[in-house]
Amino acid sequence: MSWGPTCPPPPRLTQQPWHLLCCSRQDSFSLQTLYWFRGQLGSPTLLLIRDTEAQLLGAFSVTTICCSNGFYRTGETFFFFSPELKVFRWTGRNNFFVKGDIDLLMIGGGSSKSGLWLDGDLHYRGSHPCKTFDNETLSRWEEFCIQDLEVWGLV
Repeated sequence: MSWGPTCPPPPRLTQQPWHLLCCSRQDSFSLQTLYWFRGQLGSPTLLLIRDTEAQLLGAFSVTTICCSNGFYRTGETFFFFSPELKVFRWTGRNNFFVKGDIDLLMIGGGSSKSGLWLDGDLHYRGSHPCKTFDNETLSRWEEFCIQDLEVWGLV
């Protein structure tokens, strides 16, 4: 059973159909897979993670998650976690939205800490408070284990 988008995207995207692009229960479990199963280039992306303590966390971006030489995206990028839905939006303090390569995906940054980071094999992952979103740690622990990962997008 898929979780589906749980945090509302910007209003201009609410009438468009969202589709499951990548799911750790069905696809191989790596960043390479996440980059491979992307939606329409430039389309919004919703990354959902459930950790082994049943915490749901994730990030929304108005463009596709992909490999890059530097940070990209816009101020519409945000983090969230639940069970009590809490959203962390761009503070305007920096532009460290998303940076990805084959070995590491980072979302948010500042003070040498990433708001959310995933290694290439998705074996190591973590969350720290960061200046981009002025967020809390998104999981109960700064380093956590992924139980399920889903990527949703527009196709």
